[in-house]
Amino acid sequence: MEKPIASIIITNYNYGRFLREAIASALNQTYQPTEVIVVDDGSIDGSQQIIANYGKRIIPVLKENGGQGSAFNAGFAVSRGEVVCFLDADDVLLPSAVEKAVSLLHEPNVVKVHWPLCAIDVHGKPLDKLFPEKPLPEGDLLDAQLTGGVDGHVFSPTSGNAWARSYLKRVLPIPEIHYRINADSYLAILAPLFGSIKRIVEYQALYRIHGDNGTSKTTYRWQLNQYHYEMTVLRKFLQEQDIQIKDAFECAQSSGYKYIQHMVELGQELEPLIPPKQNYILVDMNEWGWNGQLLEHSQSIPFLEKDGMYWGVPSDDVIAIEEFERLRREGASFIVFGSPAFWWFDYYAEFARYLRTKFRCVLDSQRLVVFDLRISA
Repeated sequence: MEKPIASIIITNYNYGRFLREAIASALNQTYQPTEVIVVDDGSIDGSQQIIANYGKRIIPVLKENGGQGSAFNAGFAVSRGEVVCFLDADDVLLPSAVEKAVSLLHEPNVVKVHWPLCAIDVHGKPLDKLFPEKPLPEGDLLDAQLTGGVDGHVFSPTSGNAWARSYLKRVLPIPEIHYRINADSYLAILAPLFGSIKRIVEYQALYRIHGDNGTSKTTYRWQLNQYHYEMTVLRKFLQEQDIQIKDAFECAQSSGYKYIQHMVELGQELEPLIPPKQNYILVDMNEWGWNGQLLEHSQSIPFLEKDGMYWGVPSDDVIAIEEFERLRREGASFIVFGSPAFWWFDYYAEFARYLRTKFRCVLDSQRLVVFDLRISA
């Protein structure tokens, strides 16, 4: 029996510095036949010349900038694979990814296989973090998706999924205007309504953290607006397919929506205190800042921080003070404590005393404590 073709669709926008590594990882898959399609979404950084250098080893798709959803659509339109992987150009696939996915997608009614990703830094050094951190589910997730709506199940980012072509043909094209980023969520949220999901426990891709990752830059205010758009788009699509969803895709029913609303309120409380372009240290046990920005024009810095990522609590007051001063030297102008980390003021008493004696506290509320590092106490 002839083996099915697999397609890896690399989507790129100004990631020329990482593109070669992504293409190499796609070309070096143990499973064959695998075609490699590279969609350039209007880059201006030399990416298109890099793509041209591969000649017939890849299938190039050069287009005007339209966002991630449009890149998915353009790549799928020229693909032939019965199994399809979308790979972000700043990420890397392990050689075994497609082979393992194909073996699971052979099973009846399976529409998707997903796996975790291991974080790496800008140079490709492993960071000992997995995305997502929670275990991935598998099986028939229809009830969970209908109960939770947009928040129905945990899924991997773009490079952590392989899709059955039969499923993609039913749900594509992605509505491009609403999915300039986060196009993977459209596919992941709909998947349980069309079939079952399989998981690979071991990570099969590397997720690069480099400071310009698109989703980490979005504000919670933007996410709130996107939630409305996404709910509307998904409900419309499902109604057109005559799929009964009851109230599963109503904003008011979503715990995720309520969480984002809460984050927007916190941002509104901070906004009068922190001027634009003044970055701040966020002490929140990685609960508030891991998936978005509270402020439009100011970047949060996780604490403790390593390679731009949250790295846990300090072992003692000395480490807390040293790491705080390092970030202050690097330009942090404020330190913000969120209520999940208020216990720090008792546990790291010396660190708390250090802050209170050296810097002015400009807000002390039930949800936030803020010190202005530009002003002495």
